[in-house]
Parts: sequence; C-alpha cells; structure tokens
Amino acid sequence: MKTSPFSRGLFVLLCSVSALAIRSRAETGYDAWLRYERIDDAMVKKNYDQSLPAVVVSLGNSEVIQSARNELIRGVRGMLGRTLRIETALPDENAILLGTFDEIKKMVPTFNAPTDLKADGFCLGTVKAGSCQHLIITAPNERGVLYGTFTWLRKLSPQGPGAILGEKESPYVPVRLVNQWDNLNGTIERGYGGKSIFFENDNVVTNLSRVRDYGRLLASVGINGCCVNNVNANPRVLTVEFLPQLARLAQAFRPWGVKLFVSIDFSSPEKIGGLDTFDPLDPQVISFWNKKVDEIYAAIPDFGGFVLKADSEGRLGPSAYHRTPVDAANVIARALKPHGGILFYRAFVYNSHLDWRNLKNDRARAACDVFHPRDGQFDDNVVVQIKNGPIDFQVREPASPLFAGLKKTSEAIEVQITQEYTGQQRHLCFLVPMWKTTLDFDLHAKGANTPVKALVAGKVFGQPTGGLVGVANVGRDLNWLGSDLAMANLYGFGRLAWNPDLSGEQIVEEWARLTFGDNPKVVRTVSRLLLKSWRVYEDYTGPLGAGTLTDILGSHYGPNIESCERNGWGQWIRADTNGIGMDRTVATGTDFIGQYPPAVAQMYESLKTCPDNLLLFFHHVPYTYVLHSGKTVIQHVYDTHYEGVEETGNYVREWKSLKGLIDDHRYHAVLAKLEYQVGHATVWRDAICQWFLKESGIPDKFGRAGHYPNRIEAENMTLDGYKVFDVNPWENASGGKAVECVSPDRRGSVCFRYDGKPGWFNLAVQYFDQNNGVSRFKLHVASQLVDEWQADGHLPFSQPGGDTSTRHTVCGVVLRPGDEIKIEAVADGGEKAPIDYVGIEPASR
Repeated sequence: MKTSPFSRGLFVLLCSVSALAIRSRAETGYDAWLRYERIDDAMVKKNYDQSLPAVVVSLGNSEVIQSARNELIRGVRGMLGRTLRIETALPDENAILLGTFDEIKKMVPTFNAPTDLKADGFCLGTVKAGSCQHLIITAPNERGVLYGTFTWLRKLSPQGPGAILGEKESPYVPVRLVNQWDNLNGTIERGYGGKSIFFENDNVVTNLSRVRDYGRLLASVGINGCCVNNVNANPRVLTVEFLPQLARLAQAFRPWGVKLFVSIDFSSPEKIGGLDTFDPLDPQVISFWNKKVDEIYAAIPDFGGFVLKADSEGRLGPSAYHRTPVDAANVIARALKPHGGILFYRAFVYNSHLDWRNLKNDRARAACDVFHPRDGQFDDNVVVQIKNGPIDFQVREPASPLFAGLKKTSEAIEVQITQEYTGQQRHLCFLVPMWKTTLDFDLHAKGANTPVKALVAGKVFGQPTGGLVGVANVGRDLNWLGSDLAMANLYGFGRLAWNPDLSGEQIVEEWARLTFGDNPKVVRTVSRLLLKSWRVYEDYTGPLGAGTLTDILGSHYGPNIESCERNGWGQWIRADTNGIGMDRTVATGTDFIGQYPPAVAQMYESLKTCPDNLLLFFHHVPYTYVLHSGKTVIQHVYDTHYEGVEETGNYVREWKSLKGLIDDHRYHAVLAKLEYQVGHATVWRDAICQWFLKESGIPDKFGRAGHYPNRIEAENMTLDGYKVFDVNPWENASGGKAVECVSPDRRGSVCFRYDGKPGWFNLAVQYFDQNNGVSRFKLHVASQLVDEWQADGHLPFSQPGGDTSTRHTVCGVVLRPGDEIKIEAVADGGEKAPIDYVGIEPASR
C-alpha cells in the first residue's frame, strides 16, 4: 500500500529526532534502563536484515498507543540502527502491528485473541494476512500494548525478533503504584535524589518534561499509578484553584498509562472546606467529599484515587470524633466509587506516645489491633495499605501478620524503594531480596501455601482489588535517585509488582544488562555486588532482627543505639547490661506473636524454631545466648560487623576491576559512593561494637572491638587552633572524642610523628562533614602537600556524629620513621572542620 504524505513527513521527522537524540545522549544515568544500547552490527546484519519488518502500524489514535509506537521506533533505532516506517493501514509487506485485540481483529479477521489474559496483560506473536506474516504486540487494553512493547524491546536480543515471540504475560496484581513523598514547596520527605520533580513554591512545576520521562520509566516496568505528594499531605492539593495544576500532572502521565493519585489530609473539610468539623459521619462532611471528588473527576476523568494517612504520627483522623478507620475510609470511598476511584488507607496507625516502661506495650501490634477487628466492614474500593513489616522499613522485619488477618478486605503491601533506613542511597543496598523474603513468606492464612504475595493479590480469599505500592521519591538529580546503583531498586520494584515470582537474580541481571551493557564481566560483577548488598548492610548495622539501630529520632541514617530506647516511638530494643531484644511472645511478652496464624506463631514463639535473623525481634535473650549457628549473640554482633566492613572494601576492589568497561561518568560516580560506604560502614561497625562491648562487658574473642592499633586519635595529636570535644553519643567517634577548629581566623592544624616501619601506606582521614558548612583540608607528609579536599558531601546533620562522620583516603603514600603528618584546615559556616582520627594501613590492602 502507498504511504500517505502525512506519514512520510512524520517518518522523516522521527528519523531526525531519533538521530539527534542518539548523538546527543550522554551517560548521566538519566536514561536509566532505557538506554537502548546498540547491538553488535554483525549480529544485526545476520539476524535482523531479513527478519525485522520495516513498517510499524499502530491501530488506534490514543496517546498510549502513540507512545507504544514511538517507543518501538526509538528502541529499534537505538539498538539496531534501523528506523521503522510508520503506516496507517495494513501494508502488502510484513509489518509490526500494535493494537488491542479488537483493533487487530478488525484489521486481520483471522486473528484469534487469547482468552486468558487480564487487563494490562499482553502477548507477542504473529498473525498471517494473505502472503504476509505480521509480528503483533497486542493486549486486551491499550496499556497492555504499551507494556508489551517495552517487554519486546527489553527482550530484544542478537538472535533476532523471532527469539522473543510467543511471550504472553498478565500482571500479578491489578494496582501497581508508586508513592512519592513530595511536598508542595519542592522538598521531599526522605528524598535523597534532589528536589521534587512535581512541585516548587507551593505549585506544580512549569516544565513537566521530567514528569513525562518519569511516567515513561514507570510504564516500562508496568507501573500504572503514581501518587505525587507526601502522605503528610498539604490540604492545598485539593483546593479548586490547585486542580488545574493537578490536571497538568495527569496529562503528563496519561500517554504512559500512569494514573494520577494524590495523598489527602483527612481534616480537609475543615481546613479548606469552610466547615467547623471533619467528622466523617457529619452530613456536611459527606457532602464535602462528594462535591470535591466530583470536581476532581471533572478536571481529571481518569483520576486514580486517594492515599490517606490518618491518626498516625500527628496526622488528624477519625479518632478526633471517636470514629473508626471504617467510618473515615467509607465516606471517601463512596465519593470515589461512581468514578471508579480507589482509596488506599494506610495501616500505619499507631500511638507514638507509648509508655516505654510498660513491658506489654508494643508498636508492632498496632496495625492488627486497629484493622483486624474491622475486616469486612470496608467498602470494596478501599485498599488497606500495609507496610511489609510491623514496625517501619527496618533492615529486617517479619511479615506483618495483618496480611493474614484481612480476609474480606482488599489489601496492598507497601515497601520502601527510597532507602530511609537502609543507607539513603549513599550505601549500596539492593532491596529486592528483602522484599522477596516478605512476598514469598508463607503466612498459613488458609493452610499452607498462602504466601504474602498471593494474599495481597486477592488470590487466597478473593478480595476485589490488590496491589503493590512502593515509596519511590525520585528527584531532580540526573540519575533520579542520587545513585546509579540505587535505580536497581526502582526497576526491581516494578518487575516484582508485575511478577513477584521473578527471582532476585533474574531481575538484577536484567537490570545490569540494560543499564550498563552486555559485557559479561560487567553484568556478573554488578549483579554480584547488588545481590549480596542487603546482607552486608544488615551485617554492619542491625543484628538478628534488632533493627538498624539508627538515629530514629532524627535522620534515620547514622548509628545511635540509645535513640531506640526510653521514648514513645515504640522502636525499642530493650537493651540492658544483661541482654537485648523485645519479648513479643504469648507466654511472657507482648503477645504480638499471637497475631499470626497458629503455624507461624508456633515457629516464632519457641527459641528452638525462631530463626536467628529475627531472634531479637521476638525474644529478649542474654548476650551469651547461643544461636543456631553456634555463636553467642555478642560474638555474632562482633563478627558480622567486622565481616560487613570487609565486604564493603571488596565492593571497591570489584568495582575498580570494571574500569574501562563502563563509561567514565558513572564509573567514577559509583566508585565515590562505594569508597564513602567503606568509611561509613566502619563508623557503624565501631559504634555498634563499642556500645555492645561497654554494655555487656564481654570482650570480642578476637580482640578487635575497642582496639585500633593502626589509628591515631586526633585528640592525641599536636593541636594548633583546635580543641578537644566530646561527641554525643560517645560511640559515634573513635574514643568518644574529636577535635574542632576554634581559632578566630577559622584556620588550624593537627599533626603527629610517624614512628612505624618505612613503606607504602594508605592514609584514611576520618572527619565530620556537616551540612552547615564546607570546610577545606590539606594533608602534608614530611612538609609535602599530598592531597587536599572539601567537606561537601551534603550529609544529613549539622553536628559531628554518626550521620556526618566520613573519611578521605589518600592511597600510595610513602612513609619514613619520624615523618610529620599534618592536616591543615579552614572551617566554614557552622562547621568547625572537626577531625576524628587518621588510620594508617599498608597500601597493599
């Protein structure tokens, strides 16, 4: 068939745009896993010259179908160096057909659509029309065509297009949602990748190109919804004057099949509605929600719905009127129902003012205590959104028992992609293995073989709606999350939300290949680093299910064990001189274990069957308690913390082996993160081991904890313009002390004489990099300047401590006995150029 003038013009335009995009693209991490790296030319010629159709026909004019067509052209152009010709009718040559079952059937009447695909599912195959054999990407709905197109491109291989035909997939759950915790002023709560891509100055950003690109990333892994604002919601988001701005966000997402959701403030009827109440049973309040929802859908017909955090951490909720979550959820859900909207009601409802002295108090019980008795009372478009564990995104928690407790209520699992308690993207921590541990866990909710993933999908009790929700928090950093390797978590969440039966190995190898290319060594090395990183992070932070022992009252980043005790937040570890751990048993503790189905409760109740890695979550034991591994609790703490730091050193060595195999920009960016992690993991190791050593009085049998023979403490150096001060908490500095510059001109120095054997060494300067200044340092050896740097790491606190302790390592320095090692510093702002110690290690290590 002839090509129309319009399609010829569009063809030329797309060729020009595609060529320009390929030429101008730089490896900044912005393209993430959608780089479409060129396949070897010889392979292309051998396997694609004859088998790849030259024409693409998109059936239907919707924005989603157009996105699928344009993505196909973009991907084929990038990987194969071929630009597909756009036709609007069936040609008399082989073509790629994109369309829904109905559209394909209209064009090719002999097509027989599969009958077993769900909404958003797709199939990749062929259909014969006359003498032509057309490749088809088809689905029950348009979004499925888009997902099939991304899958076809993801699986495109040197073996030719026929190698990926016959694929047929349906999503495991109907709702696959990311939550962003963006504030309207442009900040992000627990965001580590820069400012909000959605908001600034209490308005939606003017340029939405990055929002559109985010929608594309989400669609590429099957995400069909995005909640754009913080669960600690600003009521302004629902005002009449703000709705046109929300509509702009919805429009930016629409071509990618991503529905817009927003978080709401439950007190909105009072705060923005002019009422003197937000009582969910008050007729005026009911009217407010009905009217407000109608306004939203008038502006955004495909609006997804709301996310609600209420009666949690100071957020107002139905308890203000002695009402229940059912009352609150149903009044909003009934307003959404006529429009097809969904309400996600977060089960993160607990008392943050618990009396820590009462040994029966237990925050972990809260979700079940509040929601389980109300199972079956929620309307069918309410989804109870449950965190993967019963506390708060700790490095290891058991599966929440509430997943098994809701048999008549739709539920979703909420996991955290942004690494709030797991290193905040400064530390490598691939979270898919953690999520898999929960998703695959058999809760015995209906006998054996009822894993969490089946429960949240409604496959066990038949609830109407199920979902996976991930707290993502991408920002304006070029690589979205502030770390190239952290993007594996966003990708991994999308792939698990689509298919939780995928293994961590499958996901990470797929991501590594798409992100860094096909080089086998690169794929192996990146995969190996990621797959062991969660265990390693757990090793040097929180042992045996005690949590990450981080500063829960502040940044949630650096170590601060005492912050977990004697407060109302309920993340207690009940540590004392005799032992550690929360007694959550039925027999003597908080009875939390009794919230699980009997088979699971029996396992956790007994010390004989409770797994070591959750021991301290469920039991209080002495430090001398012997684990199933044969080690005592205290020796396990020492050993794993030293092993964890050793592994981070291996990260650096393994990554350096990829030099020249990865583009320079990302190679050096990742290397800098990994080198920082070695230093901060050491801070964690020393803090935890020193605290346990002091508290228990039991020494490390290998003599490591509390002994640092290759370390020179700053307080023992010769000080000029510096003075010694106590670091609080004490365990966050070596020896509990450090030094800071106090001279009027903000300049000072510390120095010492080297008295060891001559040789080549690495000098590690441990200092504090606060967020309220950028101090400058110079390192001299024997009066020779060997390096200089700035404390500009943007770490999350304004005082010296576990959050800000970092290191600068100078490698390959020759030392002779008697050499003076001197650090000169210039303080800046509120940062007094604080220094902790200098470590001296042989350069061969």
